[in-house]
This record gives sequence, structure tokens and C-alpha cells, in this order.
Amino acid sequence: MMERIVRVQSDYVPVPYVCDVSRQALMNTDFRTTLWTGCHAQMTLMCIPVCSDIGLEIHEDTDQMIRIEQGTALVKMGECERNLDFQVTVCEGDTVFVPAGIWHNIINIGRRALKLSSVYAPPHHPVGTVHHTKEDAERASYG
Repeated sequence: MMERIVRVQSDYVPVPYVCDVSRQALMNTDFRTTLWTGCHAQMTLMCIPVCSDIGLEIHEDTDQMIRIEQGTALVKMGECERNLDFQVTVCEGDTVFVPAGIWHNIINIGRRALKLSSVYAPPHHPVGTVHHTKEDAERASYG
């Protein structure tokens, strides 16, 4: 028998779950909110305001897949924090793959909020994470 889906803050704990991720991302107004966290992967949604960015970051042990659900962005990646030699413009429908150990940033260069869905493997954020703003995320600074 299937276990009932239980909502814990913003996050569905590791039980079967089905949703329209693109629709959920378009409805999201928080900088970051976890949608689902499993034992080996996690889905988050992000809303990046015009002229803002995710912030330069690296995840040493986590691969990441980022799908652009709305907007236009400049993706910068590289092995060195000061040499982001991979740069490409992306838009709705594009997917960015970030290997573990690669510095990366995504900058909203469009005229409306940039909406993203992102898969981390393994999970990167604590279950139930909601950062209303980029400043909230920076204050959390857990790596």
C-alpha cells in the first residue's frame, strides 16, 4: 500500500510524488524552496530577480542539473573561482549540467524574474529549506 504524501514545510519527504515541476517553478516567488528531498537527490525551485544572480558557488560532492523554466540567463562555470571560462546564454527550456567541484553562477540578464528548477544529487539543502531572498540564503551559508 502506498504511503500518503505528507507536506513538511515546503518539502515533500521521500515518498512517491508527482507534480508539474515547470508550473510549480513558475508559481514560486521565493529565492529558493525545496520541493522534494529524497535519500539520493533533491529538487529545488528558484526565483532570481532581474539583475540578480544565484551567487558564485561550488558543491564539492554534488552534481547539479538546472532547468530554465522562464527567462534568460548568463551561465558562468569553471574549475577556478577566478577563471569562469565556460560562459553561455540560456533561456526557457534549456538545461545546465554542473559537475561536482565546478564553480558556477547563473545571472538573470532578462527583463523578468528568472525561474529555475534544480536537481541536486545527493541532496544539498536541509529538508524543508525555504529562503525567501538571496540574503536569507547567504545568512544560512551551510556550504
